[in-house]
Amino acid sequence: MPKLRLYHAEASPPCRTVRMVARTLGLELQLVDVDLLQNEHLKPQFLQMNPQHQVPLLDDNGFYLPESRAIIAYLVDNYAKDDSLYPRDPKKRATVNRMLFFDAGTLWMNYHIYQMPIFYGQPGDPEKQKKMLEAFALFDKLLEGKEWAAGSHVTIADYALAVTATSAQWSGVDLKVYDNVTRWLERTKEGITCFDEINNSSFAALKELLQKLKEKLAEMSVDK
Repeated sequence: MPKLRLYHAEASPPCRTVRMVARTLGLELQLVDVDLLQNEHLKPQFLQMNPQHQVPLLDDNGFYLPESRAIIAYLVDNYAKDDSLYPRDPKKRATVNRMLFFDAGTLWMNYHIYQMPIFYGQPGDPEKQKKMLEAFALFDKLLEGKEWAAGSHVTIADYALAVTATSAQWSGVDLKVYDNVTRWLERTKEGITCFDEINNSSFAALKELLQKLKEKLAEMSVDK
C-alpha cells in the first residue's frame, strides 16, 4: 500500500474530488487538515511544499503534487488496476482531458468567480452570474446524447464535473433547467458509490466554515 498524504480542507470541493477518486481506487489517504481561516496554507512549511498555497496537495513519498485534476490523473495512472477511469488510448484520453480542462477553465472557474464574493458577504454580481449560467448551458449542450461526460463509461472527468455541479447546486443554482446536466448528474451520483457520503460530509464542513467566516468578518467590521 503506497504512503499517500493529502493536505486538504474538508469543505473544499477540489479536495472532495481527490478523496472520491482515491476511495474508488481503494487507496488509503493520510488526511492532513489545513485550516484556511487560520492561514495555515500560507505558512513557510506549506509554501515550501506548494508555492501556490492551495489545497489539495498530494504528498506521495516526497513527490508533491497540487491541483486536483492533476492529482486524480496521477492516482489513476500510478495506482489503478486498469485505465477505465483515465484511458491510455490517445483519443479517449484527449476526450477526458478536454472535459477536465472545460471544468477547470470554464465551468468551475465561472462558478468560483461568481460564488466566492458571496461567501464573503458581498452581493452577487449579475454579470458574473450570467457567465456562470452560460457555462452550465454550454455544459448541457456538450452532454447532448451522452450518458457520461467523456465516453461510454464514467471517467475522472465525471468526478470533477459532478463536484462542480453539486457545489453550484448547494449554493442555490437551479440545475433542473438543464435537462442533460440533471440526467447526467443523477447517473454519475449513482455510478460513484462514495459520492453522497463524501459530498455530504464536505457540505457539512462548508456550512460550518462559512459560519466561522461570517463571525470573523463581523469581528473585523466591529474592530474598524
